[in-house]
Amino acid sequence: MSPDRNRRPIPDATVSRLPVYLRILGEQRDLGVDSISSDRLAELGGVNAPKVRKDLSYLGSYGTRGVGYEVEYLIFQIQRELGLTHDWPVVIVGAGNLGQALAGYGGFGERGFPVAAIVDVDASKVGSVLGGTRVRPVDELPQIVRSKRINIGVVATPASAAQDAADRLVAAGVTSILNFAPIVLTVPAGIEVRKVDLAVELQILSYYEQRRTGGAAPTARARSASAS
Repeated sequence: MSPDRNRRPIPDATVSRLPVYLRILGEQRDLGVDSISSDRLAELGGVNAPKVRKDLSYLGSYGTRGVGYEVEYLIFQIQRELGLTHDWPVVIVGAGNLGQALAGYGGFGERGFPVAAIVDVDASKVGSVLGGTRVRPVDELPQIVRSKRINIGVVATPASAAQDAADRLVAAGVTSILNFAPIVLTVPAGIEVRKVDLAVELQILSYYEQRRTGGAAPTARARSASAS
């Protein structure tokens, strides 16, 4: 398929599933699997086979009847579509507990997102080394972004400082932001923001736990509320 093939815009829902397929395919490759059917990929990904086939068709990949998809080539196609054929250095704003945990997580670099820099407003944190990276003053952010060619920033600050962190990232030239702070950021048009809300994810898990247990284990809050 030529690079200038007719391309359809990929829906956001499909884009959100491509990393899931990529993870599964990588695991299957490590197990020695050379080809995989849409049914098997759907089973492992928790979706249905027609949706898998539709998603992969946006990549120009249709598989082979009776054989399925070549795992190695499908990995390449998804990586290419997601822009993972080269590394994307990231900068973390915030060297507190969350920033420290993120800096020490080796999975970023393994997946093509090396932590190129960490900045903080707290002078007592500047100069410390987190995950092999020295914390620098936040005022150096524009120079860091420019010299290291950083497009992606991670906000790992308290909620009260998150908007300022986002403003600084945008002013420095960052065009994509991963936000861990429990606040909705306001950014200019053209800036992509993805929010990671751990509380929301836990609340979703709570829903499934309640369904699984039939609501038989109320929390202390619920019990105290019913008693008041």
